[in-house]
Amino acid sequence: MNYPLRKLAAIDIGSNAVRCQISAVLYYEGRYRLKRVEYVRFPMRLGEDVFASGEISPAKEEKFVKFLHSLKLLMEVHEVCHYLICATSAMRSAANGVAIAARVQAELGMEIKVIDGQDEAFYINRVIEHLLEDNKHYLHIDVGGGSTEFNIYHDRRKVAAQSFEIGSIRRMQQEESGNANTDAQTELWTRMEAWVREHARKHHVTRAIGTGGNINKIYSLSPAAPNKPITKRSIDSILKRLSGLSMEERVNVAMLNPDRADVIVPAGHIYLSAMEWAGVNNMLVPDIGLKDGMLQSLFEDFFDELNSNPAAGHPAHLPVPDMQNQPAEME
Repeated sequence: MNYPLRKLAAIDIGSNAVRCQISAVLYYEGRYRLKRVEYVRFPMRLGEDVFASGEISPAKEEKFVKFLHSLKLLMEVHEVCHYLICATSAMRSAANGVAIAARVQAELGMEIKVIDGQDEAFYINRVIEHLLEDNKHYLHIDVGGGSTEFNIYHDRRKVAAQSFEIGSIRRMQQEESGNANTDAQTELWTRMEAWVREHARKHHVTRAIGTGGNINKIYSLSPAAPNKPITKRSIDSILKRLSGLSMEERVNVAMLNPDRADVIVPAGHIYLSAMEWAGVNNMLVPDIGLKDGMLQSLFEDFFDELNSNPAAGHPAHLPVPDMQNQPAEME
């Protein structure tokens, strides 16, 4: 039986991986939901080139264009009606990032939005704010390959935000080259610590929320019950265990993908440090991120077209597309 579905797609071009999620818009018994029907992740690792040489190499550019072409075909097969492509720190920092985005536009007809930390936080905020409790104070930590975003929430409202050019791939490369403790890096780390301490104290933060692929993987390695917070102690224990393993052991014993195995510890230390600075001992880890905020934005932007029930009203008054069932589906 052919059951028609309207589908949206989000492509998140990160410093470590490119992710594409295609979701169907469902409406049932007065509630809208976005249900994932396809998810593809490829470890493109644009940040490896950019944070070392300042640009994306020709070989990686060719692979990148080919992969986007494959995603274009996948969206066509799924008959996606609207999509959004966003690129973050690596393409933003690459000297040839604008030229590569222009090439993709010319050859594939796909527009890439190169967004800054504020835009990234804006999209993530679209889904994070619906997971918060009233009258609670949260520090949201999102560690990417090239940057770390912090957001402070009070009573479901964002009251402060800051982006720092410190991420898992940058940190890994600095540690491998022995440049993690240069004056410039020490000063940047000190500024990040000062910002978190000041705003956590000012806004009486008592809870943390972590998003990003590395904290999701750390969470999956912890004994925390599903949908329950992970403790600072548990994160520290997992990082110590992983630090004691070789790359071969991380892949073959801990069963981490190679592109996760080398960055998970540097990323984990950023989450752990931020929790220390904020004075919080537990972290919620919802399996959501930039792509989910992009899909939420698409849903709201094209609501009038997508709406299968005209009596439902304006999207501002609609139930939020259901994110609660996605973590179990997105392993």
